[in-house]
Amino acid sequence: MAFRDQSIDAFMQELSSKAPIPGGGGASALVGALCAALTHMVASLTVGKPKYAAVEAEMNAVLTQTESLTNRFLALMDEDASAFEPLAQAYRLPKETEAEKAEKARVMEAALRSAVKPPLLIMETCALAVPLIALCAGKGSVVAVSDAGVAASLCRAALEGASLNVFINTQGMQDKAYAAALNQRARELLAQYGAESEKIYRDVLTKLGV
Repeated sequence: MAFRDQSIDAFMQELSSKAPIPGGGGASALVGALCAALTHMVASLTVGKPKYAAVEAEMNAVLTQTESLTNRFLALMDEDASAFEPLAQAYRLPKETEAEKAEKARVMEAALRSAVKPPLLIMETCALAVPLIALCAGKGSVVAVSDAGVAASLCRAALEGASLNVFINTQGMQDKAYAAALNQRARELLAQYGAESEKIYRDVLTKLGV
């Protein structure tokens, strides 16, 4: 069963168990989905209000995009779990002989390359969400501005969580140049969109008079 089809309680039970999946990657994707869904809510509360007629078209576009992003994040929960399975199996391979060591190293490298993709995609999906959150925080219904702030906070958490899953996978790679390129991409996403998410959150605090 896909994670999105489970009850909240069932997912939490799996997340808190000894099973390696779902783990931090799946949790980060779920947080990203919550971020996108909250942004969708703010746009929904804005559309159709005469006071916000000037931004109706922008908010309708946000509705379409955040629905797509929510579904993408939810799909990434399962993609992350599927990508981790071969890595978990690779860790269990024997390494008694030189031939076994070489085979394990080969399989591990391929598994790490696969496992690093979903968390990087989570980060890139967060990057797509940030401008939509900013739009809702700046032009959306004032009664939901705090929700836009929560969305920004969640987006930053998803970014940071996913980045850790990138870094732990690149750490074990033999191809250091490839690992360095992935780390650089993750750091760039974290720096730019983490900062932008933080700014949205701070702007919302200011609007609330804090």
